[in-house]
Amino acid sequence: MQLIDTHTHLYLPEFDTDRDEVVNRAVGSSVVKMLMPNIDFQSVNLMLSAESRYPGICYSMIGLHPTSVKEDYLSQLDKLENLFTKHKFIALGEIGIDLYWDKTFLKEQLIAFRRQIAFAIDNGLPVVVHSRDSFHEVFLVLDEFKGKRLKGVLHAFTGNIKDAEKALDMGFKLGIGGIVTFKNSGLDKIVKEIGPENLILETDSPYLAPAPHRGKRNESSYICIINKKLAEIFGICKEEVASITFANSTGLFNL
Repeated sequence: MQLIDTHTHLYLPEFDTDRDEVVNRAVGSSVVKMLMPNIDFQSVNLMLSAESRYPGICYSMIGLHPTSVKEDYLSQLDKLENLFTKHKFIALGEIGIDLYWDKTFLKEQLIAFRRQIAFAIDNGLPVVVHSRDSFHEVFLVLDEFKGKRLKGVLHAFTGNIKDAEKALDMGFKLGIGGIVTFKNSGLDKIVKEIGPENLILETDSPYLAPAPHRGKRNESSYICIINKKLAEIFGICKEEVASITFANSTGLFNL
């Protein structure tokens, strides 16, 4: 069985004291690849350092997270795009719109989102989309690029069945993590309707740890908990879920 954690912030300070152990636990839990989304220009070197330390396991994305879109967002985007000529990145991520924490920079978030999508299309890369409290706004932007060979994933999907169907119609995958294990999240019912062929697995570690670790630090080894939960939901073996989501992930990110 092979698993891929398609979304882990392994480079963050939460892992500074035991990063090697975290990676070893993941590998010991059948996780063969760990994909790392970027946050802003300041986080790039930390991320690239993790990729260098764990070659063939960790892979880097590049992007300006919507909550990092502030007054300096244009210079941030310029710096990030310049880095693209010096390093190989597997995706533009994580990018998108976040209206949960702060709506002050919505206009700037929209501009940054469009620019990064266009950059991804120009470079033949998928996008990893953050859409917290912003499905309406995210879909309006994605609609503008329909038919332009855009592909990607809605990270940490928590929408309803209509949101799921809209994303699938656009050719996107849904990123499913620890939330699917939360009691009364309702995500299990949506997941069952859309099927494993449309899903990829993620932890979003160190955030959103699955039950029974909810509220604690998340890590990539817990992807096996999410895989097992999906197997229960679909009524198939965990090896089959792993095989399907592994193929979905490698196909999406050209691994």
